[in-house]
Amino acid sequence: MTKKTSSGIELKVSYGPEDWPSSSEANLKNLGRAGEFPFTRGIHPTMYQGRLWTMRQYAGFGSAKESNERYKMLLAKGQTGLSVAFDLPTQMGYDSDHLMSVGEVGKVGVAISSIDDMETLLAGLPLEKISTSMTINATAGILLALYIAVAKRRKISLTQLNGTIQNDLLKEYIARGTYIYPPKPSMRVITDIFSYCKANVPNWNTISISGYHIREAGSTAVQEVAFTLANAITYVQAAIDSGLDVDSFASRLSFFFNVHNNFFEEVAKYRAARRIWAKIMKEQFHAKEPASLKMRFHSQTAGSTLTAQQPENNIVRVTLQALASVLGGTQSLHTNSMDEAMGLPTELAATIALRTQQIIAYESGAPNVVDPLAGSFYVESLTDKIEEDVNTYLHRIKDLGGVIKCIETGWIQREIQNAAYDFQKAMDKKEELVVGVNAFESSSTSKVETLKISPKIEKDQVRRLKAFKKKRNQKLVEQHLKKIQAAAEGTQNLIPLYIDAVEAGVTLGEISEVLRKVFGLFREAVTL
Repeated sequence: MTKKTSSGIELKVSYGPEDWPSSSEANLKNLGRAGEFPFTRGIHPTMYQGRLWTMRQYAGFGSAKESNERYKMLLAKGQTGLSVAFDLPTQMGYDSDHLMSVGEVGKVGVAISSIDDMETLLAGLPLEKISTSMTINATAGILLALYIAVAKRRKISLTQLNGTIQNDLLKEYIARGTYIYPPKPSMRVITDIFSYCKANVPNWNTISISGYHIREAGSTAVQEVAFTLANAITYVQAAIDSGLDVDSFASRLSFFFNVHNNFFEEVAKYRAARRIWAKIMKEQFHAKEPASLKMRFHSQTAGSTLTAQQPENNIVRVTLQALASVLGGTQSLHTNSMDEAMGLPTELAATIALRTQQIIAYESGAPNVVDPLAGSFYVESLTDKIEEDVNTYLHRIKDLGGVIKCIETGWIQREIQNAAYDFQKAMDKKEELVVGVNAFESSSTSKVETLKISPKIEKDQVRRLKAFKKKRNQKLVEQHLKKIQAAAEGTQNLIPLYIDAVEAGVTLGEISEVLRKVFGLFREAVTL
């Protein structure tokens, strides 16, 4: 039986010079050296010899105080960057005391409604020295405003702030679902963020264009790269259409990819993605600055591959995925905890996940050489094939009218759904084996401690928020909300108004409600 990768790429039993003739001038040009166009081998000449990837564990749960304690624990154990998870109400633009928030406050991330919440979340953390990533999309501009407002309270220069907001709405329509407004106004807010940060927060990554959630929804590796890059092309074009020069913002674009189980396909995927993006920026958008051509990406091990059965096996899965990411040249990495198929990570499980990265970094020898798999007939052949298949998808999306049109018709969503269905059928037939699930099963079950969020967290958060709202100058709050509404109805950049508003005590939910009235809500089309 012919073996295939997760993307359906048929594999030979062995690979040789005929599969990747190293003497070919085109192949050598595509391969190049690390730090040189088209960056197949990495975006820096010395890669991890110069600096290791950022070890950034995704964390956030319950109250701002509890999450702050987890961040301090992780930093003390050697984490080198923060990664903030927000609860569902925060992601969807509702304050913790809103009716829509009942039962969800602090459950899948930290609850942040006000500047006081953000100040508690960041208490004692050296914002001028650390890099902070915030996984937030529809309300990304508001969370950035809260972060900036806290920095201003501490008299920290905005030029010292370093971090990332995900701010990737297109993939929300495609795969994840935490959208609020329709695509057009969402794109407007995104380009407002680009413009504001260019002038005021130059070291902030204004978007993390995410394939991670596309893969978690069931896509193949090829689809993950193709749909992510198609989204990225749309963002770049929108920024140019808004009047920005491509070289003024392109260097602050970043990407976020999944690391799945098919080891060599994942390594090749990253190498191909870098190469394709460099060519797009140079040939399609005519970017001139070298930094504009470089794909910088964060990676996270695949949550969808974790199993509740035999959860200790997840440590092995995560280790292999993390190693693939390192060999593929990631700039930042989160390793999932072994217990995440059952709940939020416990402190022990989160520590093991971090130690996994540290062992790869300091004991494996993997970071000692730039792109050590370069020249492998198999890896290079796979890289070329992924590039070819991704470009086929990109041409197809263009022919269908672009990403937004493909989202509105449901074409991209169906492509992902079909891939997920095919994988499930293969599992059912045992053509795809998952240890502990449909192979090497065990009747005994491991007892793994899980982290539980107390209902008291929600009650306390709502109480604090109501007290916060009561002590504000309500007249001032209303004035700021009117300014935001007027700007949303016009063309004025929204971000400075967000910052002024949250400094005056306006909450995330109140700003979002004004924008709902102006922009409306997005409803996904029902497609058959």
